[in-house]
Amino acid sequence: MTFDVLEAIQTYVRYPSISTDPAYKEGMAAARQFIATLLAKLDFRVKLIPTSLHPVFLARRDGARSHPHVIIYGHYDVQPPDPIEAWTTPPFEPHLRNGRLYGRGTADNKGPLMAYIAAVARIAEQDPAALPTITFLIEGEEEIGSPSFTDFLHTHKERLGGDLILLSDTSSPDPDHIVVTTALRGLTGAQVEVTGPRIDLHSGLHGGAVRNPIQALSKICASLHHDDGTVNLPGFYDDVVPVQDWEREAVARLPQSLEVYQRFLGVTDCVSPPGFSPLEAIRFAPTLEFNGIGGGYQGDGTKTIIPCKAQAKITCRLVPDQCPDTIQRCLIETIHNRCPKGVTVHCTPTPGSASYLVVPPGRPNTPPDQSPLLAEAFKATETAITAAFGTPPLFLRGGGSVPVIADFKRVLGLDSVMIGLFTPADNLHAPDESLHLGLLEKGIHAIVQILTHLTKAP
Repeated sequence: MTFDVLEAIQTYVRYPSISTDPAYKEGMAAARQFIATLLAKLDFRVKLIPTSLHPVFLARRDGARSHPHVIIYGHYDVQPPDPIEAWTTPPFEPHLRNGRLYGRGTADNKGPLMAYIAAVARIAEQDPAALPTITFLIEGEEEIGSPSFTDFLHTHKERLGGDLILLSDTSSPDPDHIVVTTALRGLTGAQVEVTGPRIDLHSGLHGGAVRNPIQALSKICASLHHDDGTVNLPGFYDDVVPVQDWEREAVARLPQSLEVYQRFLGVTDCVSPPGFSPLEAIRFAPTLEFNGIGGGYQGDGTKTIIPCKAQAKITCRLVPDQCPDTIQRCLIETIHNRCPKGVTVHCTPTPGSASYLVVPPGRPNTPPDQSPLLAEAFKATETAITAAFGTPPLFLRGGGSVPVIADFKRVLGLDSVMIGLFTPADNLHAPDESLHLGLLEKGIHAIVQILTHLTKAP
């Protein structure tokens, strides 16, 4: 079949597949049906598998028995478009403008997923025998943390007996410099509530005799970092995998300068822990961040009270080989140990995920038991991206967390090759999300070369 990738993405984006909001149940179902029909036309056997929330679907097309089995991951759900008024054009009415396609999901993840489908369609049209066995594994809960996905992998482990994972749900700095992500940070954290008096108190009648929960919470939070910005938790850095010289050299090759990065962020200066530049810290260093804090009166004007409660949300981004459960226990124990007298503290653990690390072949820290097919996939990716974009890819750790990648390794024993097909300029999760069409086309060309190379790999 002749495949028009731009038309396919536009149609796909029109379905408002917002997984977090039950009001968009029909949009979720329509997006699933669209992709299932599209893959069925490409001779994939499609099976929809229910979960406790949003179904996963598997679509498989067999290649020759001697060919590897490649699993291509993606997700059909998107973020809510709010605030709607900040969009230049409606979020679910795709619009072409200045070489970009605008609409919710164009970059995350409908456009990149469609790049793989388009690549398969082109190979199938020109030389079907050049396709490996391919399974598309597409879920509908990625934007809400994939709560059903780990159980799904365990339940369907035998059916997913592939050789490696390909996906594009990570970023690159710009359309001309493509990053192949080699690591993702894990995540853990807690919600903290400090309680003082049984009710809000008049600050004139009781101030000076009662510990203020906001002050107590602030004291706890301030204690969680040293003055140099490093995290002040016992043993926090004990299991951190050292950064290799080749990884620092890859960061130095980034086209973005620190000054440009600061202007993009709208800050006057960056801070980073000792031993890391800011551009290194966002990829290599573990963190402890305060995501929200509150307590007391928040309205206009003044209300002179000592509040009875104060709250904070804390998360830690973890690098290989930090254990989320170990760090979470340490965080909660430390908060309890540092709680001042006169108040009590309660911590609610939040769900976490493990970090992930894979090393391209030929590096000093490449594991001796690395899969030969994975090594071939990395070599093919480097060759294909260089040919398509005119510049070799950057093999870099990523600063974000994609929990399913660690699950693929832990449950299925499979490593992932992650090619960044969106950039910071694409406004993921924000108004005016877009996809650079030049990057899309070059990405499709590279994926064609990668897939066809894998069928020839020893």
